[in-house]
Amino acid sequence: MKQVAQHNRSGAIRVLDVPAPTIRRGFVLVRTQVSVISAGTERASVESRQSSLVDRARKNPDLVAAVIEQVRQFGLVPTVRRVRGKLDSWSALGYSTAGTVIAVGDEVDQVRPGDRVACAGAGYANHAEFVLVPKNLCVRIPAGMDLEEAAYTTIGTIALQGVRQAMPTIGETVVVIGLGLIGQITVQLLKANGCAVIGIDLDPAAVALARKSGADAALHRSKDDVKKAVLQRTGGRGADAVIITAATRSDDPVQLAGDICRDKGRVVLVGDVGLKLPRGPYFAKELDFRLSRSYGPGRYDPRYEEQGHDYPLGFVRWTEQRNMAEFLRLAALRKLDLPLLTTHRFPIADAPSAYRLVAGTGKNRERFVGVLLQYPEVEADAPPMLAVCAPQPAGQRSNGGAIGFIGAGGFAQASLLPTLQAVRGVSLIGVCTANGLNTTNVARTFRFSYGTTDQRKIVDDPEIGTVFIATRHNLHAEAVVEALRAGKQVFVEKPLAMNDEELDRIIKTANAEGKKHGNSVMVGFNRRFAPLVLEMKEFFAEAAGPLALTYRINAGALPSTHWTRDPLEGGGRIIGEVCHFVDLMQHFAGAPPSAVNAVALGGGSRPAGDDDSVVITIRFEDGSVGTITYAANGDAGMPKEHLEVCSTGRSAVLNNFRMLTLYRQGTAIERKRATVDKGHHEELTRYMAAAMGGGPLPISFEESVAATRATFRVMDSLKLGTWVRV
Repeated sequence: MKQVAQHNRSGAIRVLDVPAPTIRRGFVLVRTQVSVISAGTERASVESRQSSLVDRARKNPDLVAAVIEQVRQFGLVPTVRRVRGKLDSWSALGYSTAGTVIAVGDEVDQVRPGDRVACAGAGYANHAEFVLVPKNLCVRIPAGMDLEEAAYTTIGTIALQGVRQAMPTIGETVVVIGLGLIGQITVQLLKANGCAVIGIDLDPAAVALARKSGADAALHRSKDDVKKAVLQRTGGRGADAVIITAATRSDDPVQLAGDICRDKGRVVLVGDVGLKLPRGPYFAKELDFRLSRSYGPGRYDPRYEEQGHDYPLGFVRWTEQRNMAEFLRLAALRKLDLPLLTTHRFPIADAPSAYRLVAGTGKNRERFVGVLLQYPEVEADAPPMLAVCAPQPAGQRSNGGAIGFIGAGGFAQASLLPTLQAVRGVSLIGVCTANGLNTTNVARTFRFSYGTTDQRKIVDDPEIGTVFIATRHNLHAEAVVEALRAGKQVFVEKPLAMNDEELDRIIKTANAEGKKHGNSVMVGFNRRFAPLVLEMKEFFAEAAGPLALTYRINAGALPSTHWTRDPLEGGGRIIGEVCHFVDLMQHFAGAPPSAVNAVALGGGSRPAGDDDSVVITIRFEDGSVGTITYAANGDAGMPKEHLEVCSTGRSAVLNNFRMLTLYRQGTAIERKRATVDKGHHEELTRYMAAAMGGGPLPISFEESVAATRATFRVMDSLKLGTWVRV
């Protein structure tokens, strides 16, 4: 399919061929017919990517801080790889579309194939021939309404939420500062609500258009005496509310709003402006300053947007989806004049010209407001393209070295794929991710033969001998089972499974297929391959008696909305991450866990099963005992991981995979490394040697199962408050 994208480093805008998305639970697959370029939001994004890296860093210090933190946690080389990979990739554009439903996933009952719908959401409702949209960001279009008008729904809903935040009542006077596309729609919505409306802008054409949109007065910020005019039209009181829809670095809009608002009036910020509020008018008038968060309640909440959980009507009357439906209703009733705002139409193939117009870089500096992208008509039953080819030089391939990837996010691109590219005999054949543009980015960057959004293409490809699985956690087990049944070697990132049922299914499949293919599954427990861990393991090779192990992880806090903490998608931090540390302990002990006991910080005041900060004690079958302190409440300046191991006459301390101190006969020997090395390179080198040579895997399937099963029992212990046998 065709999709509009911008290169993150150069800022170039192209129409790319990418795989179309495939349907999944809770989502709607839509064939796009019209989309709208949001001149303000998208222009800002486009201009940001077209600026220099230094300028971007200066304007986004939070991103610079994030990169520095990545260096601290993962080391310089992996971080550089991630940054380069991001800069050399393409980003999607657009967030407001209209089209026809061609498929719906399970748990979707609001729409069905053939329905005309309006779609919302950056990352979902992109400028692309096909979009996969969560059900809560998709609304049926009223009968008889034109698709061009419906395509404005997302942008109109942003305006509608701003109006709701202003809480206007019939007869009130509301000022709109900034008369771009959102500002014009705001004017029309306020008139539909029975308000007197005054529009203000620096552009004479925008001022004139606001009068056509229904404004009772439209003023030029520089040429008119705005303050005097507002006072005259309000009997000296000032505006009841001011809605700021402008886009400027200047603080003038918020300062002007304070000057023209009445005592105890409301100021609502929808646009992107300077925020140095003048204390005088805001304090003296006790003004109510509010922010309007995009489309409304539900925005930025993954439980609402991605997982489809609605808010009860009695508690949240106007969610973002209900706002979308109301905007469509008003437009269908002709309370809004959206055709008035459309100034340009471009075919999708000519999208770069549309963005040159919006960015003001074209030869003709035409005035614009609403800019539409139109998509070619296709047969209703024409299947979307699910794969694209990328250049891959032909070479000699062994089946075990012919690799397919299912899932390829930031970790896979920074750690797994660069390492695999350097392994002799490895060929990267196919890559599958849920997002077609991401698939294309990865396929081109790492020179896969093809990219796809259809997982079955990877699993069923006879050329692929080894499948790497690096999806989100809830998708691991099903992908492992499918790959095993297809006779593939499988490398799966942790966790192997999310629960006992999934794990038992994997074991059953592996045992059945093992008669033909041997030990075919390995989990990416990389820490046991770290250079300092290898030396540490050798140091204890001749130790007598069981081990005492103490492992402290300064994990850091994650918001409750992060996907890894979601019990259905990520499984929580114990299942998703603590399995690493359980595996490393069992590696040193040389024996599987036999029983676990876990206590959450805060005791009874914390909810049962809370795994954000816990202390876990593990008994191993050889008599060794390990303690894992997984802390989300520590200071970020402390190194992330610290491991101590003691046996008869020997001790060792590993500090964040950079320093190892070995103690024996009263002597301490230090080993240091320049950077953090958690063993990814050694792990993959050994794994691929086994996959291509047919030898035993570096981590046995039984060890992976034991570590995974132990994490399930840790969760049981948190709930029961007692020891639980593994």
